[in-house]
Amino acid sequence: MTRSIPFVAITLSSLATPAVAQAVGEPAQVSAHTDNDDIIVTGVRRRAEDVLGGVSVLSGADLTAAIRPSLGDTLTRLPGVSASSFGPAASRPILRGLGGDRIRVLTDGIGSFDVSASSADHAVAINPLTADRIEVLRGPAALPFGSSAIGGVVNVVDSRIPRRAESPFHANATLGYATAADERSAALALSVPVIGKIVLHGDASWTKSDDLRTGGHLLSDALRDEARTSADPDIRGLAELKGRLPNSAARATDVAGGIAYIDGGFNAGVSVTRHTALYGIPLRFSLDPGAETEAPTLDVKQTRIDARAEVPLSGAFSQLRFRAGGARYHHDELEPDGAIGSSFFTRGGEGRVDLVQAERSGWGGTSGIQGLARRVFIVGEEKFLPDSRQQQIGVFTLQSLVRGPLRLEAGVRFERSKLRARADADLGTPSLRRDFNALSLSAGFTHDLGGGWKGGLNVARSVRAPSIEELFANGPHAGTQAFEVGDPDLGNERSLGVEASIKRSAGPINLTATAYLSSFSNFIYQAATGEIEDDLPVFSYRQGKARYYGVEFEADAKLGTAMGIGWGVEAVADATRARIRRFGPAPQIPPFRVLAALTGERGPVDGRIEIERVAAQNRNAPLETRTAGYSVVNAALNWKPLTNRPELTLGLAANNIFDVVARRHASLLKDYAPLAGRDLRATLSFEY
Repeated sequence: MTRSIPFVAITLSSLATPAVAQAVGEPAQVSAHTDNDDIIVTGVRRRAEDVLGGVSVLSGADLTAAIRPSLGDTLTRLPGVSASSFGPAASRPILRGLGGDRIRVLTDGIGSFDVSASSADHAVAINPLTADRIEVLRGPAALPFGSSAIGGVVNVVDSRIPRRAESPFHANATLGYATAADERSAALALSVPVIGKIVLHGDASWTKSDDLRTGGHLLSDALRDEARTSADPDIRGLAELKGRLPNSAARATDVAGGIAYIDGGFNAGVSVTRHTALYGIPLRFSLDPGAETEAPTLDVKQTRIDARAEVPLSGAFSQLRFRAGGARYHHDELEPDGAIGSSFFTRGGEGRVDLVQAERSGWGGTSGIQGLARRVFIVGEEKFLPDSRQQQIGVFTLQSLVRGPLRLEAGVRFERSKLRARADADLGTPSLRRDFNALSLSAGFTHDLGGGWKGGLNVARSVRAPSIEELFANGPHAGTQAFEVGDPDLGNERSLGVEASIKRSAGPINLTATAYLSSFSNFIYQAATGEIEDDLPVFSYRQGKARYYGVEFEADAKLGTAMGIGWGVEAVADATRARIRRFGPAPQIPPFRVLAALTGERGPVDGRIEIERVAAQNRNAPLETRTAGYSVVNAALNWKPLTNRPELTLGLAANNIFDVVARRHASLLKDYAPLAGRDLRATLSFEY
């Protein structure tokens, strides 16, 4: 074990427009439209409507209403977003059917420093309660942010390093309660200017929930039919299990402190965060007589340090930005008797320096260098990976040129990755080392068509180096119920992506429609070998050609006023198809989904009623089961009781009002662990 964080990397990032965003607009709860506001993802600042690709921003009251214990479940109402749903606490975002190492999850532009990408049962070490806003980039627009962003970026922005001084102080607080899991939550953040131009920040959050109550039978219809035919009466009894989801209780705490020096356009600061979580993995009931049913609990601890500086410049460049972070993370996988079965450790650091050009005659951009290093090691009976290290350095530029109604954009990123694994006698693996070079390119345009309409097209060649797990795994992995075998001879994963979009952001109607296609060569996936090892089926990593394509749509419209109420409608729809050559449909692809809402606002009160329809998924990968479709109805009401303090809001919501059984196809536990049943939620939020 190392005694200190091993690496702090540095980056020069993007030659984009020099406008500095102070805040992001508050999108509708379903529609993430952001009226002419800027967004930040990893230091690259652009207006949301100018981003060449799918972009959503969740902030303000809409973020407060959407917050769930996990990051994945918080974002699932956004277009193109699903979640891994490995229980209520371990749910990672899935974008356009891609997850794991193909999605970068960031905290204010820097990685989350956990092991959530390696397995669905590992939670992201970010509590959504700490977020000021969450930004999601899908598809080719994520190219500047690293090869692990080949599918997209989720960036959680917080205020732990203050960006501005507010006199006499700035505070916000949230209290919440939800009935489905007896979920209690509280969060408080405070920023205070002190001596001179120094600002101090502190925040704390706490969440605790019991076992989740579901809308019906725990087992899927196919498993219930199988259980009924068993000669074992205990297994037959599983067919009638309803209600609470065993071993799904969780709790999490965050405590953070930060300090910043702010002087006009110059600011610099650091923060320290301590994150802890204890959560159960829902039971995956075995229908084999005499087989054991595992019920592990994960005990997570992480300490991270972050630093940021922004320096105004003159001449050819308008600003220099520095961002770095590092963390020590580990979690213990506890047996029902409290004994530690396995422990996962990671030590890592990441950094970047961004140099922003001053705009000249419509030409602007950002260029950067970014680096990271991490070490991963596992101790215990479920060690499936030898001690491994990763080092990566990338340089890129993102350039834009505006000529009248036409905006052109092009980006280039070159990345060098080094991955190492130590010899491990227990796993039977030798010392291994691989080096990869990856060159990614993108180009596109948007055109102002008049009347608030814009059309755009983006093409990207994206390259991803294989992950540590894909190269070096060779052991039993309880989270995936598989004996995983990596392939140290894997090559780079390459994709050619095309994305076309049409947007309207003016007048009473706002909408975005996007169609995309990604054609992969050397796509990395797992396939069953037919062998059994350690009583688990063997899955090996392979490469082949694959194609992902789909559509996304989001819109909101104001209908006018009737009975003193301002009415509106909102809608979100998305669909993804994916197929791997000589394998079949890709696994865990979300089916077609549409969500429609009617909204109303009168004075200090606003409300909504919505219905979400998720189709059945019948296009299944080998060994994957069908997932039934479902429809859920939700309603919400927000009230601002104090006219002189509109920042005080009381929110009431009823989700899954008719208590239906809902299963998310992207979840490995979908046949054992349905989503929450009827859930009544109350939230009190205040900002000063």
